[in-house]
Amino acid sequence: MNFGVGRRSFFRRERQPTERPRTAASAGQATTETVLLLPMFVFFLYAFAKIFAALVLIQKMEIASYYAARRWQLESHRNYAYVGHDEGVLAIDIKKRVADYLGYGTPIGKFLDLDGGAPVLTIERTQVWQVVYLRVRTKPVAVSWMYKSKGFDFEITKYVPNRDRPIAFELPGMK
Repeated sequence: MNFGVGRRSFFRRERQPTERPRTAASAGQATTETVLLLPMFVFFLYAFAKIFAALVLIQKMEIASYYAARRWQLESHRNYAYVGHDEGVLAIDIKKRVADYLGYGTPIGKFLDLDGGAPVLTIERTQVWQVVYLRVRTKPVAVSWMYKSKGFDFEITKYVPNRDRPIAFELPGMK
């Protein structure tokens, strides 16, 4: 048996007599387009993922602020004797749980570009409402030579009523 003599070789494609030879311009065109378009595709995919991450962060902030406001409403005290416990133990525990839920110190928090060690949770007492502010700062977005931004500040405010019995409303002089 004589392989490759007078026959078409298995490993090498021979040019047909009617086929024109390839030129340098037409050789590898699809590869060139793929190499040039792949970085753009990866960039747009990354940008889309970061925009989606910002939307997820805002939704997580809404849920965390609702949790903080509701828990503060139900577990805090109006009596001045318990203010130390409320602003000490209760507020610290709420802040810790909110930070854990948002993803501080986890790979999720790194993907969300959370800046700082914890969110800023501020609780303000007033006569009728208790105002709960949740502020989260993200790291600046930087794409080396194309784009650089400042970090974003997101703030959510929740108003919760004091947990007292409502006072009967009476118009003056209408008894």
